[in-house]
Amino acid sequence: MITKIKHSAIVLSLAIAITSCGMKESTTESSSDTSEKTTTSQETVINENTLSDQEVADGWKLLFDGKQTSGWRGYNQETLPEAWIVEEGTLKSLGQGGDIGGDIVFDEVFGEFELYLEWKISEGGNSGIFYHVVEGEQYHAPYENAPEYQVIDDLGFPNKLEDWQSLGADYAMYVPDQSTKKVKPAGEWNTSRIIFTNNHVEYWLNGQKTVEFTPWSDDWNERRNSGKWEDMPDYGKAKEGLIGLQDHGSFIWYKNVKIKKL
Repeated sequence: MITKIKHSAIVLSLAIAITSCGMKESTTESSSDTSEKTTTSQETVINENTLSDQEVADGWKLLFDGKQTSGWRGYNQETLPEAWIVEEGTLKSLGQGGDIGGDIVFDEVFGEFELYLEWKISEGGNSGIFYHVVEGEQYHAPYENAPEYQVIDDLGFPNKLEDWQSLGADYAMYVPDQSTKKVKPAGEWNTSRIIFTNNHVEYWLNGQKTVEFTPWSDDWNERRNSGKWEDMPDYGKAKEGLIGLQDHGSFIWYKNVKIKKL
């Protein structure tokens, strides 16, 4: 009986020790998982509207820091329109503009570049990203001379959209590949990228290429000299200019706006 009792006690002690060890390991793993999640969450917040050390080394420039509107002003104006505000780390349009008026530009000239930004739009909304914008009293809006990456709510726009008007198009010039385009509902964040060189241009949406073309090629000139732009002699001619964002009467939010000269 004594031997059996001792044996049982030993077994019981080992079981308790193993269980205790398992609990410690489980607690450690759980604590580690929580720590990793917290760190990941913190990194996401910290990285909003900032550049990594590698991006700085690679020549990227931040156009919006999430706090101030430094560098941004109205098209053909000296100050930023009141309809553009900073809201929770975003550069937001209050949607008071229209076909003319309300668009903004960043006050620095770019020729060949790679532009990256994130955006979301209100239901039925319409906006756009301009580049090579030229200012002057003879122009009423950037679209009269600047190419436009079309930003629009494909899914909720109240009117029928032609392919050349749809999200990710080189507006009224090159139609996006609808078969691979990743369209998100209004209110969800999207990523857009424009890569422009004098020999080749690419537009990207949510990780998928939407269009590519050769600027000032025979094909480009044929498109430019017909349709919407035939009565706008200066459209697309500039090889450098300002970056612009369109206020076309919709709420739209932009963040993580950055550019690299190529």
